[in-house]
Amino acid sequence: MMTQGGTPILILKEGTKRERGKGAQFNNIAAAKAVADAVRSTLGPRGMDKMLVDSLGDVVITNDGVTILKEMDIEHPAAKMLVEVAKTQDAEAGDGTTTAVILAGELLKKAEDLIEQNIHPTVIASGYRQAAEKAREVLERVSTKVSIKDTNVLRDVAITAMQSKSASGQKEHLADIAVKAVTMVAEELASGRYFVDEDNIQIVKKQGGSIADTELVEGIIVDKERVHPGMPSQIDNARIALVDAALEVKKTEIDAKIEITDPSQLQAFLSEEENMLKGMVDRVKKSGATVLFCQKGIDDLAQHYLSKEGIYAVRRVKKSDMEKLAKATGGKIATKLDELTKDDLGNAKVVFEKKIGDDEMTFVTGCKNPKAVSILIRGGTEHVVDEVERSLEDAVSVAAVTIEDGKIIYGGGAAATEIAFGLRDFASTVGGREQIAIEAFADAIEVIPRTLAENAGLDPIDTLIELRKEHKKGGKTAGVDVFTGKITDMKKNKVIEPIRVGTQAISSATDAAVMILRIDDVIAAKSGGRPGAPGGAGGEEGGGESDEF
Repeated sequence: MMTQGGTPILILKEGTKRERGKGAQFNNIAAAKAVADAVRSTLGPRGMDKMLVDSLGDVVITNDGVTILKEMDIEHPAAKMLVEVAKTQDAEAGDGTTTAVILAGELLKKAEDLIEQNIHPTVIASGYRQAAEKAREVLERVSTKVSIKDTNVLRDVAITAMQSKSASGQKEHLADIAVKAVTMVAEELASGRYFVDEDNIQIVKKQGGSIADTELVEGIIVDKERVHPGMPSQIDNARIALVDAALEVKKTEIDAKIEITDPSQLQAFLSEEENMLKGMVDRVKKSGATVLFCQKGIDDLAQHYLSKEGIYAVRRVKKSDMEKLAKATGGKIATKLDELTKDDLGNAKVVFEKKIGDDEMTFVTGCKNPKAVSILIRGGTEHVVDEVERSLEDAVSVAAVTIEDGKIIYGGGAAATEIAFGLRDFASTVGGREQIAIEAFADAIEVIPRTLAENAGLDPIDTLIELRKEHKKGGKTAGVDVFTGKITDMKKNKVIEPIRVGTQAISSATDAAVMILRIDDVIAAKSGGRPGAPGGAGGEEGGGESDEF
C-alpha cells in the first residue's frame, strides 16, 4: 500500500516473514507432498518400515502411517495439516492413515498443475468437493452388507488391516483374538445397530515369549499383586467386591492433637483403631465377597485380617481398571464400605495371581458374558511388542467399525478404480472448469493402486492399464495382487476393508487439500496470540484480504 505521493506505508515489521500468491500456494503444496512421500513407501503388504530415532536415542520401528507422522518432528504449518489428516483417520476408522495422507498429497499435486494453467483455486476446491461427494456415493454403491454374525468376513477384515504390518506372520491368530474381543464387547442399540467402545478392550503388553503367546482373557488383567502373601493365590468361583473407599482409619482434615495421659488410654486408642479396621474387613466378609479390588489404600492391619479370612485383595487399582472390572464381572463399584451388599458383587470363574516377565499380575477370568475383555500381548523384544500392539489396535478398530456400519468394500485398489470410473463419467455431466478438477480427483485417487504396484516392484503404468481394463469389463472387485503381480479378484483373495476407511480417507484428504489450496498468504503472526484473537493466528491481522489490514 502507498500514499498518493508514492511513499510506501509499512504495516508489518521490517523483516517480517511473508509469502503470498502462487509462491505461498506452491510452497504449502510442496511441504504437504513431502509428508505424503515420507509415508508412501509403507503402503500395502509389500510396504517397508521406518525407523524413527528421537534426540534421546529412543527408537520406534513401524509402518503405521499415523505413528510415523506423530513421531516425526514437523515444522511446516501446511505439513502439520497432513498429520491432522492421519490423526483424524486413525480416530474415526482406525486404519487407512497412509491412504488418507497419500491421497491428500496427490490431490494437491494435481491441483498444482491446474493452478499453473491459471484455474482458480476456489474452482478446484469446488470441483474437489463435488468429486468427494460423488466418490462416497460410489463407495456406497459398491459396498456389501455384513453383520456381526459373519465372523469369517470380520476375520478377513482384521487380517487385511494387519497384512502390511511386521506382525503379519501371526495375522490369523491375532485376527481371531481381535474379532472375538470386539464381538464380546459390542452393544446392541435400540435401532438394531451395534456400538463398540474400544476402551472396553484392555491391552496389556509384556515382553518375553513369542507373538503366538498373545492371548485373549475373557475378563480383566490387573497389573497388581495381592497385598498380603498369606492370601490364597487363586480363588475359584470368585465373588468380587469393587470398592472405591480406603480400608484405613481416616486422618482428620485439619491438624489435630490427641493427648494421652495414661498408658491404658494408649491401649484403648490402639484397640479402637484395630476394631475399626476389623469392622471394615467384617463388612467385606459379610457381603459374601471372596475377592476385593480396592481403588484406594488398605492398611497393614486390614491386610492381616483379610488374609485370615481367606479374601484375595488388591489395592490402588486404577479407576479405568475398576470400571472395566465392573463391566466384565457384572459388579457395581461401592463408594462406601457400609453400603456394600451381596447384590453389588461381581462374578468370575477364577481369580489368580500369575508372574508374567518380572511382574506379578492378577487375572480375573471366566467372566460370564463380559462387556470388557483383555488382550495380553507377548513378543520377543520391546519393539516387537509395541508393533504388535499397533497391529492389534488396527485390527480391533476395523472389526469394530465394520460391525457398527455393517458394510465392507474391497481393497487392493478395487474400490479406488471404481471411484475413478464413476468420477470420469460424472465429470462430463458437470461441465465448466469444475469438470477439469473432478477429472484431476479421479486421476489422484488412482494413486492407491499405483503406489501398491510401485511398492511391490511392479510397473505402475502397466498395472493401472490392466486394472482399468478389468473394471471396464465389469470386474468391480478386481485389484492389484502384490504377491503375484497380477490383477486378481479381491473378493476371492479376501482383501476386505470397512466402508468407513474409504469414506473417511476421502473426506479428510479432500478437506485438508481444499484448505491448503485456499491459502494465498502466509504471514508471521504475533507470538503468543491465541487463534481467533486479533494478532493471533486466524485473527484479524492474520486472515482476510491479503492487502487490506
